[in-house]
Amino acid sequence: MDELFSNREGSSAQKGLLKSPALLKYIFERSGYPKEHEQLKQLREITVQKYGVNRSTMSVPVDEAQFLSILLKIMNAKKTLEIGVFTGYSLLSTALALPSDGKIIGIDVDRQAYETGLPFIQKAGVEHKIDFIQTDALSALHDLINGKHEETFDYVFVDADKKNFIKYHELLLKLVKKGGIIAYDNTLWLGTVAMSENNDKIEDSLWQNREPTLEFNNYIANDTRIESTILSIADGVTLCRCL
Repeated sequence: MDELFSNREGSSAQKGLLKSPALLKYIFERSGYPKEHEQLKQLREITVQKYGVNRSTMSVPVDEAQFLSILLKIMNAKKTLEIGVFTGYSLLSTALALPSDGKIIGIDVDRQAYETGLPFIQKAGVEHKIDFIQTDALSALHDLINGKHEETFDYVFVDADKKNFIKYHELLLKLVKKGGIIAYDNTLWLGTVAMSENNDKIEDSLWQNREPTLEFNNYIANDTRIESTILSIADGVTLCRCL
């Protein structure tokens, strides 16, 4: 467990910018885990077992999932969309937050990873709320627009390839209702967005998504069609409210 907290903290780029491992552990143990649904807990644990500590961090952490769950309930959201599903932790969290007649479309190219979480979705009794589509996100979004889903979604969660975030954003603005929310994950990218390009202590692999993340953050900051804020929860979550 300590290894997981350390991994959540990530590289030296993140230390001191967001949360220390000790503080993160405190948040998880005093707030996150006591309120975590049993099927979410089991899914989180099996994801670590199957994919290892490093890849398991592709799932949203418990504090982020619970924050977004509360947001969905405050919004009274019913029709939602998720781009990037992995094993389905955030998908299941969203499905649990939606009313009995709520719906969520999950889009991912990897059905095998989704099927890792499917038994837990079924045990939680929320499979009827979920429509999983195995395809690339850009194709799926175009299909939704052509299928007359424009301005029908209350909420969208995006946790996918950073290089396409701006393209996703332009399409999602056509799909989300006025007043609806689009949430983008990992918009602080392990703290590298605030680091100097000359910082030689940062692993080379982290720089791959740094530039598209910076470009996206600048794009959102200047987009007058939305209200937006970057939250320092987890690895950074940008909330956009469509005007």
